[in-house]
Amino acid sequence: MIELAPHASGESELTPAKATRFEMAVILLLSAAMIVLPCLEMILRRVRGSGIPGGFVYVQHATLWLGFLGALIATASNKHLGLATTSFLPEGAARNFAVIYGHVLSAAVTLIFAYASAQTVWANHEGDSMLAGGIPEWWSQCIVPVSLLLVSLRFMWGTPPMFGKVWLGRLLALLATLATAAACYAFRESGHSLLWPGVILVGVGFLLGAPVFVAMSGIAMLLFAGEGSPIASVPTETLRLVQNPTLPAIPLLTLAGFVMASGGASARLVRAYKGLFGWLPGGVSLMVISVCALFTTFTGGSGVTILALGGLVYPALVKDKYPEGFSLGLVTASGSLGLLFPPSLPVILYGAVASVGAEKLYLGGLVPGILLIVMVAAWSIRTGVKAKAPRQKFERGEMLRAMWAAKWDIGLPLVVVAVFSSGFATIAEAAALGAAYAVVIELFVFRDVGREMPKVMVQSATLVGAVVILLGVALGLFSYLVDAQIPDALVDWVKSHFHSQWTFLLALNGLLLVIGSIFEIYASIIVLAPLVAPLGALFNIDPVHLGVVFLANLELGFLFPPMGLNLLLSSARFNKPLPYLYRQSLPFLLIMAIGVLLITYVPAMTTGVVHLLQK
Repeated sequence: MIELAPHASGESELTPAKATRFEMAVILLLSAAMIVLPCLEMILRRVRGSGIPGGFVYVQHATLWLGFLGALIATASNKHLGLATTSFLPEGAARNFAVIYGHVLSAAVTLIFAYASAQTVWANHEGDSMLAGGIPEWWSQCIVPVSLLLVSLRFMWGTPPMFGKVWLGRLLALLATLATAAACYAFRESGHSLLWPGVILVGVGFLLGAPVFVAMSGIAMLLFAGEGSPIASVPTETLRLVQNPTLPAIPLLTLAGFVMASGGASARLVRAYKGLFGWLPGGVSLMVISVCALFTTFTGGSGVTILALGGLVYPALVKDKYPEGFSLGLVTASGSLGLLFPPSLPVILYGAVASVGAEKLYLGGLVPGILLIVMVAAWSIRTGVKAKAPRQKFERGEMLRAMWAAKWDIGLPLVVVAVFSSGFATIAEAAALGAAYAVVIELFVFRDVGREMPKVMVQSATLVGAVVILLGVALGLFSYLVDAQIPDALVDWVKSHFHSQWTFLLALNGLLLVIGSIFEIYASIIVLAPLVAPLGALFNIDPVHLGVVFLANLELGFLFPPMGLNLLLSSARFNKPLPYLYRQSLPFLLIMAIGVLLITYVPAMTTGVVHLLQK
């Protein structure tokens, strides 16, 4: 399963990220700038008709800095996206070899990538591209090679001991890294002779747990070198990340979600939704579904929902006489509900990668998202009635008090959606307002986070770093695929094997379901969306409909055995064996699968809302 490094099991708190004081200080400064500048831009544009000259460009570059510093911290914290292969290997020599191989390969590839990035930045320094205030753009770009060099050193430093000797493991990693780098330097003159051996070595490392960005960047550089092109073509595409106007929304909304998860929002929302739904048949299960869906809109597919809410909602279900197995299955399934609703990060990421407007995807995902929730809710109500779960007496006063106590938490997504959908702000500015809202509320209204806020920002930056570095290398790899006309060949192959939109969509459902159960959602979007988008155009599938189908299938993949992310997180969170969770989640998997098929073959669910609201 491609996932972040293991989260804390048995506790709702997130595993702390490892950052030096200097790294933490820089991340705090960057996060503050990314929140303040867009908010000022939004206000000044309304007051005086123009914003801060060049202000948003600095926000885009701050995103690059935050991403690569986050990648550096993700390396120290072992939180890069990668196959969790080593966790399935028995303790001993086999696992030790897999970890050492992954660290050595990662150190070597990132060292070469740092060299290629330095070449690109050096080539750019002769240009006349300036940021506002007369600062050369290449100064900002230096963060990429510097961070990658430090990432390589951290991979070497984190190599496990050899024969019980820490220094021996690190020395081996250093020597192997330098030897690999020297071999790759010689590869420049070797044509295709070392291409496939290199690809095999990288592929083995990926299967043994090396991060996805290492595998993608290594293969991309090998392919470019095999064609006689400079490997600097890969970081060239990575540096173009700053040109994406929606990219800053990713770290800003991630921060808002982490602040919510780290504060007391979960307890307040559980109380509020219980007061709202508790008197209905299956009321507690409706509360679980609602609060999990709301949480997932901000935490996306990172699994934070299960970790933050599991310890609250699971005991509430069992206490109200819901079967234990059903309760576990519901919490596991609800951890991905809400993925299609604004301001969900996977929607923004898909829109950026596939060149589809995020606002159209949100509109298109409205009815499908509600459909999945209603179907799961209907099954939950049936179970609650059958189990004779008690229905609490409706107390108007308690409901109003609970809703009032959670008003600021409920208001967070409403504020973001309102300012964005009204045209008052861009998606990045709305995300900045959401992050500012979350920070201010938790620091000065509820005071839940307090001194922990710097750690929360570092945790957020760690996830952002894992995503941004992966997105950057994916652009480099996709650049090679375009040069080699791979997408065109894929279109021709699909055209010759699939002769109708119906069969293509069915095959796409199967592919995405499997991919969604193996790959983390951000990696799936980054890798597959650029390839799937032209195939959808081939069969005249509306881009918004294709995007909603894509995301709905990945949402379903969270529950698909054997390695769906929600299954793994629930297993760790509740200390239950995976086969037991497979059985208890199966009804929800089948229910949601029916919903995904309806979404796929009734395109009016997505396109109808978009056309209606955009007339």
